Amino acid sequence: MASTTDTAAKSQDVEKVNAGPLTSSQGTTSVADVVVQKIAGLATREIPGVYDLGGGAARAFSALRERIPGATASAGQGVSVEVGEKQAAVDLQIVVEYGVSIADVARSIRRNVISAVEGMTGLEVVEVNINVGDLHLPSDDEEDGSGDSGRVQ
Repeated sequence: MASTTDTAAKSQDVEKVNAGPLTSSQGTTSVADVVVQKIAGLATREIPGVYDLGGGAARAFSALRERIPGATASAGQGVSVEVGEKQAAVDLQIVVEYGVSIADVARSIRRNVISAVEGMTGLEVVEVNINVGDLHLPSDDEEDGSGDSGRVQ
């Protein structure tokens, strides 16, 4: 009889543990949206071919922020997330380098973001939506007037 009761108790513990990776018999762990946002942003920036994250206004504010001594860029720029108890969804707005395969970059981003978020938080990533909002051209890096070999000097 005692073995039946022990089996039933173990079964209940297993059910609680399987309720989600952040839930156990000792309590629950919640992960803030901003944590998932930063993980996804950093994982996206690791992919070759990604020039930047965010729309035009976000990138403009980031450029201004970089000029302020001691200020740091936001790891979550261009990333929005929806986080539940067991799952997360990620939306990214990116700028890609000219000449890269956007399909390959998107595939690599999805793989890296899912791996990073699931590995660090235990949440299941149900979708990673990617919006390529701009294309970075090599000529965009050249500063106006510096090294210009124009006709008039």
